[in-house]
Amino acid sequence: MTASYDLIVLGSGPGGYVAAIRAAQLGLKTAIVERENLGGICLNWGCIPTKALLRSAEIYHYMQHAKTYGLAADNITADIDAIVKRSRGVAKQLNQGIGHLMKKNKVDVHMGDGVLKNATTLTVTKDGKSTELTAKNIIVATGARARDLPFAKANGKRIWTYRHAMTPPEMPSKLLVIGSGAIGIEFASFYNDLGAKVTVVEMLDRIVPVEDEEVSAFLAAALKKQGMDIRPSTGVQKITETAKGITAEIKGADGKVTTEDFSHVIVAVGIVPNTENIGLEALGVATDRGHIVTNAACQTSVAGIYAIGDVTQPPWLAHKASHEGVIAAEAIAGNHPHAMDPKNIPGCTYCHPQIASVGLTEAKAKAAGYSVKVGKFPFIGNGKAIALGEAEGFIKTVFDEKTGELLGAHMIGAEVTELIQGYTIGKTAELVEADFMNTVFPHPTLSEMMHESVLGAFGKALHI
Repeated sequence: MTASYDLIVLGSGPGGYVAAIRAAQLGLKTAIVERENLGGICLNWGCIPTKALLRSAEIYHYMQHAKTYGLAADNITADIDAIVKRSRGVAKQLNQGIGHLMKKNKVDVHMGDGVLKNATTLTVTKDGKSTELTAKNIIVATGARARDLPFAKANGKRIWTYRHAMTPPEMPSKLLVIGSGAIGIEFASFYNDLGAKVTVVEMLDRIVPVEDEEVSAFLAAALKKQGMDIRPSTGVQKITETAKGITAEIKGADGKVTTEDFSHVIVAVGIVPNTENIGLEALGVATDRGHIVTNAACQTSVAGIYAIGDVTQPPWLAHKASHEGVIAAEAIAGNHPHAMDPKNIPGCTYCHPQIASVGLTEAKAKAAGYSVKVGKFPFIGNGKAIALGEAEGFIKTVFDEKTGELLGAHMIGAEVTELIQGYTIGKTAELVEADFMNTVFPHPTLSEMMHESVLGAFGKALHI
């Protein structure tokens, strides 16, 4: 028997389940199709459980430095199995929460592999049994998966993707991380804190290359201080798996190739969109390097088919996917949602120290033709940071000299992932420098550095 809906959402990640909830709130009869776990990769194998892992590593780090805070903690050990168990428990709890939200909002859940037969029909197959669903509109929210290197296919033994690194069969002793984006750096930070000897290689000339150059330089110095081997302008040419680990041929910045041994390797070189085998090709849905092309309302080239999240254009971030889910649901319901400006989407990396940013870097602002004013305030000038024992880092703001528009904000240091939203709201609301200057920031807080950075851009900093 065929079930009919106003909307079917294919994929239940942070984009898909949010789209389904918002559509139901708007009165649309909605179904969601998921082949594995409600919540998708982010909730089950990405954003949330990795933060649980990193929190354990952070606590372990602080316990090892207890004397700094006037405390004593002896014989501190890390139990990787217990750390992973806690992380999986967090993911399970939230997975169950998504199920509750689906019931609460009366969204029908169909578990199985979904394939589009046409623009209004989708077949769901589970355990050899198929169900046909129809809808006036369909949202594709199938996400993405880790990209393999052709010479280093991940197998979960010695060669890992982020998913293997979350449930390791053993604690690595000497770890090679290929790629220094958010995923690579977060796992490098996690395993380094737990005692592994970590080497990070990056093909480009600096780590976390999407960030402001000063942030990249500061992070590289901080990670080296923590004992990591950081190698920009470096590539891995070959990986051979052995009984005891892996052997890698590494071409350094000087062009020389060396052969080095490691216990494990994490490949973090980007993602591949999940656009294959779901019926898009037959429908003629336009793609760009595998990613679905959409307009400001998340519509694809085929009427009635929408797409959101990592399966579409960058940035590939969970919060971007969720916001797109709302936009798509609103558009389908006949409303006129505001288009999303990529320059107003913040990015966060949960290494130690944390990184957060929104908008243009100083270099990109200048390249775009802006005459800029730049403010920079160090953590060492903030009382709360010193009291926390977290005096390393800075906050940097970039303004348009002519209009006072905030073009970008870039942070590195403790809890900056919680601070960045202040600047994100400012950018979204199109605030100018006077708005930030005339805002009263509470004392003592880390947020005062945001104020000081703005003041500094215009020669008015008070505490430096």
